[in-house]
Amino acid sequence: MSRMKNSVCFDDVLLVPRYSTIRSRSDIDLSVKLENVIQPLRSPIISSPMDTITESAMALALLRRGTLGIIHRFNDIDTQANMVSAVYEELEGENCNATASIAAAVGVSGDYFERAQALYRAGARVLCVDIAHGHHILMKDALLALRREFGNKVHLMAGNVATREGFELLVDWGADSVRVGIGGGSICSTRIQTGHGMPTLQSVLDCASSDRDALIIADGGIRTSGDIVKAMAAGADLVMLGSLLSGTDETPGEVYIDLTHSQAYIANVTSAGVAEYVEPVGRKYKKYRGMASKEAQVAWRGYGTSEEGVATTVDYKGPVAPILDSLEKGIRSGLSYSGAKTIAGLQARSVFTKQTFSGVSESSTHILNKG
Repeated sequence: MSRMKNSVCFDDVLLVPRYSTIRSRSDIDLSVKLENVIQPLRSPIISSPMDTITESAMALALLRRGTLGIIHRFNDIDTQANMVSAVYEELEGENCNATASIAAAVGVSGDYFERAQALYRAGARVLCVDIAHGHHILMKDALLALRREFGNKVHLMAGNVATREGFELLVDWGADSVRVGIGGGSICSTRIQTGHGMPTLQSVLDCASSDRDALIIADGGIRTSGDIVKAMAAGADLVMLGSLLSGTDETPGEVYIDLTHSQAYIANVTSAGVAEYVEPVGRKYKKYRGMASKEAQVAWRGYGTSEEGVATTVDYKGPVAPILDSLEKGIRSGLSYSGAKTIAGLQARSVFTKQTFSGVSESSTHILNKG
């Protein structure tokens, strides 16, 4: 008989407010040190290696803010390497250390080794070994091979895993940081298709109990800055975001306009007595899809296998900077409520409390739910 494990999701818990001596939230330090990367990241937010989230523009925007955008691998080697080169050329002219943090993803089979070499030559110094189920022998083979090839010249990020056992094995195989979370993404259907997965918060809690010295990246199920604070309090050093950054200017793809329900309307009558018609205004949107969706698989390799994701559209959001600003403000506020000036301090001081279903309702802006 299968064993039963109790798990908690983000909405199942709250953080208990603690005594705080923080006089200004600007005193809070959100920096994170990456192994084999010279300059610490200034923010714990990194972007997901998805073809509707991170190419050169997103990577460049995040690097300029002092954090990471992981350039996706769902293309040929030359195309991805050129994306890395484009970011490197832009940053090189700005006389900054961000070039040492350019990040790109590889797989674990096929051309992954040649791809990693090409990305390194193009300027990438963070290699993300990116597969859905990282607790796997192919991950072991890839990490061991990449560590032999590059030694300590790169930061190796790997995942995804859902358990402490998986986390520890990836670290033992050479990972400097591990993406933790399976099945929680907004466009992920792994739990529906396969019956497997773990609530991301519980996975982070379990992995944080390990004695292995590697960064934990909470990946999946994060919808708000409050979820980010909970993930970090549980033991995550970084969070990887997809949907929260989707639909922004820096994501790949066109901005579409849906005019289905729009109507032209008359503006003020001009001095000559002529009514001015304004162009119809429709919903602006961009595409967003999971990399295990049929649409994504067909786009990058011409056929689909196991479909564990969906494709959809999201409202166009404009530049990514205001979104990042808002999230970082929320994170700083979260740390101040626990009286913590650093992420490590949050992890040391945080106290979780479970909440009931009624508590979840009370925790929302429930005036908006009144009929």
